[in-house]
This record gives sequence, structure tokens and C-alpha cells, in this order.
Amino acid sequence: MDLYVHPLFEVVRNEKKCVACRACERQCSNCVHAYNPDTGEMEADDSKCVNCHRCVSLCPTKALKIILTDHCFRPNANWPGENINEVYKQANSGGVLLSSMGTPKPHPVYFDRILLNASQVTNPPIDPLREPMETRVFLGKKSQKLERNAEGQLVDNLTPQIPLTMPLLFSAMSFGSISYNAHASLARAAAALGICYNTGEGGLHADFYPYGPHTIVQVASGRFGVHGDYLMAGAAVEIKMGQGAKPGIGGHLPGHKIAGDVARTRMIPPGSDAISPAPHHDIYSIEDLRQLVYSLKAATGNQKPIIVKIAAVHNVAAIASGVARSGADIIAIDGFRGGTGAAPTRIRDHVGIPIELALASVDARLREEGIRDDVSVIAGGSIRSSADWIKAIALGADACYIATGALLALGCHLCRQCHTGLCNWGIATQRPDLVKRLNPEIGAERLVNLVHAWQHELKEVMGGMGINSVEALRGNRLMLRGVAMTQEELDILGIKHAGV
Repeated sequence: MDLYVHPLFEVVRNEKKCVACRACERQCSNCVHAYNPDTGEMEADDSKCVNCHRCVSLCPTKALKIILTDHCFRPNANWPGENINEVYKQANSGGVLLSSMGTPKPHPVYFDRILLNASQVTNPPIDPLREPMETRVFLGKKSQKLERNAEGQLVDNLTPQIPLTMPLLFSAMSFGSISYNAHASLARAAAALGICYNTGEGGLHADFYPYGPHTIVQVASGRFGVHGDYLMAGAAVEIKMGQGAKPGIGGHLPGHKIAGDVARTRMIPPGSDAISPAPHHDIYSIEDLRQLVYSLKAATGNQKPIIVKIAAVHNVAAIASGVARSGADIIAIDGFRGGTGAAPTRIRDHVGIPIELALASVDARLREEGIRDDVSVIAGGSIRSSADWIKAIALGADACYIATGALLALGCHLCRQCHTGLCNWGIATQRPDLVKRLNPEIGAERLVNLVHAWQHELKEVMGGMGINSVEALRGNRLMLRGVAMTQEELDILGIKHAGV
């Protein structure tokens, strides 16, 4: 504990309600609560509290609440308390500040400044309860023209595709960064929904191979868990070049999480740190990327679509153009608000650009170059609701990745302490006693409920637009209008201001 850093949260206990049952003590992996036998009362160490709400949720008498401290420094617009505390922490440790999940900084959220259009008279709305609404999509390269054989029959010249019942997927979260039960929840939900989940860069646990048709297997710079059977197991293979929470750097799963099945799945010694370098050791150009794309296609017998995942950065449109020409079938773009198990705080909060601007730029560039149908585009990086999802599709996405939203459905409370491995909700942990707190059957059910609710809202909004197919929504920016934006922002997004 740093002498100069005051606890950010305070545990407030209603002594009249508290019966000293010690449930809070048993539930807290951070050892915040303790029973004092001398007084017969519960006590709390505020300095250890991360505001995960586990104790609050499970207190049988509802005697607890967590509040933000009102302790403050002298007001200083240039040096707010957060910055002062960060200096204290680094002066004490000499280390890089680490954070989990997405950035909490108040950067602009363009989804919140975009409004959707609706039909009324000349183009009447459609009632999704009475008329069919098509939400199915197929991700992959599309043929430029129809071909027929000598008998006049259509020739199947379509490259491998990922069939989805709706344009939504669970994004990459590796086994190791999240628990076995969390992965089981995602896999079961994806299969039930007819969509896909992504393994992340930690390989695929042997128990989850039966979910292969609903699995995207990832190949990252560390090549953890990558082998022939793994590549053939999934519906598609994703090459991770970057991610939104930490563009330009690699990954690091600490050794205390590398044990048992995690070590076996990643094919590394137990207790060793799993460090993914920033660049792939064999990729330093688009030509090198093309070589890996075709190597993976050859390794899978040309049966699997190849996805290339890139972070949203200032030249993302040019990068995406190169990726499209590398032979990849799908481009995944991850915006800077995306979450992760651990990232340097400075990179998480200050590197990259919003997914809305990146997606619009990429879609426009690919259309200008006449290669938009050569690839599908998946957008991710803080898709928080069906409204964000719908707006992303209208900006040009074929489908969207969600991760933080999925974790919230599993019970995550965004305490942003994933890197400690002490997740009280059994999600971002490998401790057996904590992992078992997440029931994968209940987790899968909650994920299915969430996605079904979003799908229903998608149909409702499409019906209000007078659109009965999600394909007609893709890139349909006429259905979008901006508010409180500059003309330059509107131009990048390719939309008009509200009222025009």
C-alpha cells in the first residue's frame, strides 16, 4: 500500500442491519472484510476494495454499499487527483501502470451523437411481428459476378463463408485471461444462437472442440496453442495483428495464471509468463501478411475463411486496403474503447481512434477502390447496445464483435481488476474457488437472453426504417444523421446533420 494514495472507495456498513454472518468475508477475494472476535463486529479495509459489488450483491441483509470517497486534493484544473495518485503509484513502484477493460476517459462517443431515421408515409414501416425480417449474414469474400456452366447451371464459385443467424459475434477473449467456465458459457451460447465466439490467443481447450462450427480460432504473434488440429477445429481462422485496447504492443499473461489446463492448452510450461511480442516474427509488410494468409489457407485445405484483426489507428483505411489485397476474407477492426485483460494505462487511454470513425473510413476507402466485396468487415470496440450495433452496420460493418457486453451479461461489474486474477465473479480468474462461482449453464442462458433481446430490437428498428433485410442496412448511411458534430466529423462518417 502506498502511504500517499488514499482509498478510492469506502465500504459503508449499516450496523443495525449487519448480523455478522461473515458472508462478505467469505465472498471477497481481495480480503476487504474481516470479523473482529473482540467486538463481535465486521470490519473493512477500504484500501483493498475494488468496488466489484460481490459483497453488496450477496449480503443477506443488504447492510452494505460501496461509495466513492469524498476525500480530495486541493482543486487544480491542471493536476486532478487521478493524475496525482498515478504519480504517487509510479514513484512507489517504478513500474508501468496496468489497467483492465476499456478506457474510462470521457472521450467522444460518436454512436451517442448519431441518430437513426424512420419511415412513415411514402416509405411505410414494416411490422416485424407480422412480416419476415432477415437477419442472417454470410461473412467472407463475395463473387463479383454469376458464372454458369455449359448446361446453364450456376457455378458455385463462392469462397468459404461464416454463416451467422445475425451479424453478431463474441469477440476474442483467451482461455487464461478468462476462466474455463466463462469460455464454456460463450461456446454454449454461440452454438445455441447460431453465431460464433473467438478463442483469443490462448488456444482452444480440448473440451470445446465440439463447438468448432461456432468457433473462430486465433493466431497471434506468440502462436500459443496453434497446431494443425486447432486450425481445422474452427469455422474460421483469425490473424491478430492488433487490438483496440493496446495498438502497437503485444500481450502478457502472467505466470500465476499459467497452470494446469491453461499451460497445456497454450503448450507452454506451467508458471511461465505468456508474452506475445508486438510484431509477428514473420510479418513486416503486407507481402509477409499475404504469405501467412495463404499458409493458413493451405494448412486448412482452403476450407476456412481467414480474418485479419487490426486496431483502429489513424491510417486504418490504408491498412485495411492492404489487408483486403492480401487475400484475407474478412477484416476485423477494433476501436480504442475496446476492453482487454491487461494493458498499459497510458496506451489504453491515449492510443488509437474510435471505431465509428475507423469503420466509416475503411468502408469508404474499400468502396472507392472497388474492392468492398472482396472482404467482409467486422467492427468491435465498445458495442454497448443494439443501438450501437445497428449504427455500426449502417456505417459499413457486415457484423460486430462484442466482448465487454458479453462479460457484463455473465455478471462482470467492470471493476477493471482483471489483471490481478482475483475476479470475484469467476470470469477473469483461474482460481478454482472463484471459477466455480460462474455457472456456465446460467452464463450461457444469460448470453442467449441478451443477444435475443438485441436481435428483437434490431428487427424493430429495421422495421421502423422500412427495411426487411440486414443486408439493406449495411452501409446505408442515409438512415443516419449526426448531432453536435463538426462538418469534418460528419464528412468522415459520411452522414448528414440532423434536419437535413
